[in-house]
Amino acid sequence: QVQLVESGGGLVQPGGSLRLSCAASESIFKFYAVGWYRQAPGKQRELVARITRGGSIDYQDPMKGRVTISRDNANNTVYLSMTSLKPEDTAVYYCTTYNGNWGQGTQVTVSS
Repeated sequence: QVQLVESGGGLVQPGGSLRLSCAASESIFKFYAVGWYRQAPGKQRELVARITRGGSIDYQDPMKGRVTISRDNANNTVYLSMTSLKPEDTAVYYCTTYNGNWGQGTQVTVSS
């Protein structure tokens, strides 16, 4: 079973940027897609962005236009670059390979 490890979260001021990393223990090309989701307290987990094996990318509101998903194939890592962060972006961010595998999540807190 693939192991996914997210990192890069932290405390950032409104308007700031962060880049999250999702490191996989196996080649990410084994999976149809890798997605980034987030879950805020009291809310359902929601899709932020997804990249398929073929390179197709899907961004979802409300972060569309403020995030970029990318991958480093050699290092089996998928990144989520986030800009113009808002307090409402505060959440735990998770990555998944859509086969029941999820990472442990990384906390992003946007606050002054």
